[in-house]
Amino acid sequence: MRIIIAAVGRLKEGPERQLFERYRDRLAAISRGVGWGPFDVAEIPESRASDADARKSDEAARLLAKVDAAGVRIALDENGRELTSEAFARYLREQRQAGVSCLAFLIGGPDGHGAEALARADLKLSLGKMTLPHMLVRVILVEQLYRAATILTGHPYHRG
Repeated sequence: MRIIIAAVGRLKEGPERQLFERYRDRLAAISRGVGWGPFDVAEIPESRASDADARKSDEAARLLAKVDAAGVRIALDENGRELTSEAFARYLREQRQAGVSCLAFLIGGPDGHGAEALARADLKLSLGKMTLPHMLVRVILVEQLYRAATILTGHPYHRG
């Protein structure tokens, strides 16, 4: 199952990028055991529209264009459903077993997601009720994907 992380903004050089790459590399090494891969990251620049609603709408349209091939779209949203790491792993396993060939995660910009991105999401997923910088969301997401793969393969990383 191909996994796409489509995000607003570019992950610049620095500690967030290094941590993202560390978990992405770990994930790539273990993911074959659960039938995941390849992993793609699609970045779009923040919108330059003058107001938040216009920015969100523009960004939503461009994010959705990047994940057109995805059979399942998951929008990361603070008002979304919260899952434990085990439940997240089960959800991903179920998608793979259902024959989903491409699953995409959508990470909005500083203003959040536009209505179209939320409407077209198969799941709205919250990483918690606190507001997180969208660059850190990528790190947390890829770590949770790695954790899910370790749960599904019986690797000792997850001790929850």
